[in-house]
Amino acid sequence: MKPIHATPVFAVALPVLACIFSAGPATAQKAPTTYPNLPSETPAVLKPATTDFDYERRDVMIPMRDGVRLHTVILVPKGAHDAPILLTRTPYDATGMTTHAHSAHLGPLLEGYDNATDVIVQGGYIRVVQDVRGKYGSEGDYVMNRPLRGPLNPTPVDNATDTWDTIDWLIHNIPETNGKVGILGISYDGFLPLMPLVDPHPALKVSVPMNPMVDGWMGDDWFHNGAFREQMMPYIYQQDATRDNSAWWPITDFDDYDTYMRAGSAGALAKLRGLDQVGFWRKIVAHPSYDSFWQDQAVDKVLAEYPLKIPVMLVASEWDQEDIYGAPAVYRALEPKDTANDMVYLVLGPWHHGQEIGDGSTLGPLHFGQDTGLWFRQHVLAPFLAHYLKDGSPPMDVAPVTAFETGTNRWQRLKAWPSGCVSGCSVTPTPLYLEPGMKLGFSAPADASAAYDEYVSDPSKPVPYRQRPIQSVSFVGNRTWPLWLVDDQREASGRTDVLTYTSDVLTKPVKIAGRPMAHLVSSTSGTDSDWVVKLIDVYPPQVADNRPMGGYQLMIAADIFRGRYRESFETPEPIQPDVPLLYRFPLPEADHVFLPGHRIMVQVQSSWFPLYDRNPQKFVPNIFFAKPSDFQKATQRVYHAPGHESYVDLPLVVTGG
Repeated sequence: MKPIHATPVFAVALPVLACIFSAGPATAQKAPTTYPNLPSETPAVLKPATTDFDYERRDVMIPMRDGVRLHTVILVPKGAHDAPILLTRTPYDATGMTTHAHSAHLGPLLEGYDNATDVIVQGGYIRVVQDVRGKYGSEGDYVMNRPLRGPLNPTPVDNATDTWDTIDWLIHNIPETNGKVGILGISYDGFLPLMPLVDPHPALKVSVPMNPMVDGWMGDDWFHNGAFREQMMPYIYQQDATRDNSAWWPITDFDDYDTYMRAGSAGALAKLRGLDQVGFWRKIVAHPSYDSFWQDQAVDKVLAEYPLKIPVMLVASEWDQEDIYGAPAVYRALEPKDTANDMVYLVLGPWHHGQEIGDGSTLGPLHFGQDTGLWFRQHVLAPFLAHYLKDGSPPMDVAPVTAFETGTNRWQRLKAWPSGCVSGCSVTPTPLYLEPGMKLGFSAPADASAAYDEYVSDPSKPVPYRQRPIQSVSFVGNRTWPLWLVDDQREASGRTDVLTYTSDVLTKPVKIAGRPMAHLVSSTSGTDSDWVVKLIDVYPPQVADNRPMGGYQLMIAADIFRGRYRESFETPEPIQPDVPLLYRFPLPEADHVFLPGHRIMVQVQSSWFPLYDRNPQKFVPNIFFAKPSDFQKATQRVYHAPGHESYVDLPLVVTGG
């Protein structure tokens, strides 16, 4: 057989290449073949058929005094005339808030967050929702909680001027209106109805701020008494990074506890996630203390300097997981101006953040025996708005304060807050003492032999703020974030780094109304420390009509205090190690009855993670940039001896006073 020799590839390729390069001039390219086009089936401009609609939708761009135009959605009920306007200004997408369903009916269209739909539709109001400047369809630049004109805002515009200009345009360009406008909203949208109070347009007749952002350092979204709320970092990123909130905070762990622990400090996590590119984040880390940046834009302080010109209804939730501080703080600032007791109204409901416009029958494991949200809208919100906005001023019977008393589960009509009843009672600060043997009682401790209890606070094992795994707040499927304030606290009471003091079983009701005040005499072996105090209602071991509530430990009021601010919120100082010092700070408002058969509990701990960032327990200039080596264990002591009493001052309701 003759051997077969392989021919090299290049030997074959060379002749071919030679033929290519020796060819003559290229022939002219053939013109492309043309084909007939089918006419487009999509009209150049679609004019929707709205004959069957019960409303008319108008999308407009309203000019502000500086030339910036704000996108505004106007929904006018068919056949409306002499109708008042309900305005909401929002950074959360006016189009989305007014397009919850593809429906020819206004009700389904408005179902969802920040629309008290039944009040709006049944009241025949013209609904107006506007994107604030710099968000979604509006022009201009976005600034988180844009301050009023002044040291923090050198421009000629703010949310007060934008509201004025918007209202002025609306009453001159909506022929169906009676010229009366009310403004309302929840959370950030609740902060915005507070802004025009400094200079309300004559057509603005009433303001209803619900769960408003008021003071981000003292007790709302960003800090509580100086401790930073890490769980708000995804919100800051999503809200401030893009005009349309399209940036999303990546979720790397099923358990958020792991995410924040692995990152270390909040500053390190921000850098890892790109949050340090965002302007508002840079402002937060540059102002960790309560300096003029925070004080000058605290809305309660701002409004205290202005005359009260229009009625205001402040709506607060007793278990508001986000803005529990704001509404009561504004009430305290404005109520002294209301000499006739007919301009400032307060509602306290048994709700999470914004639940008042939804179903208020339950809150987590709590059952109230009625739909408290519906009751509020029917008996308080609807008549209040109608009285001030509708022609003829329909009569209303709304008390200055409407408060839901939990425990007994009943609504109360009160003249002022705090108040336990209409008459015949008084609210008296009454110490509930931490005692030796992990007891609570109303008698001051007399035994000096057991002066304190102690625990070791380890930043490498911080106390979770709820049972793990903790879902990310930014996870779209997380439906439990609004409920963390009513979580069972038994998980914490079993830890060695949480001190748990419990009263005897109550033989008679104990009613509180107002802000409990923590008086904690404590020491730390470190040079900085956080202190968390929780006031808890402990249910009987078995509850006949609700077995899962047997032994339940329900937080009634709880908060955190960053120790470096013991002497001054403006100027942090190291803590002197191992010296008993007094830490005094208020807990959120409560209107609650501890029932017979229950017990009262107080828990004390030094971390609440990752709701709040970890205190390194070593004084550093800025905790946002604490290094891993800064975090250290500390021995914490809570004192309960004569002269060093620790207690919670309860706003006790006393009859006959």
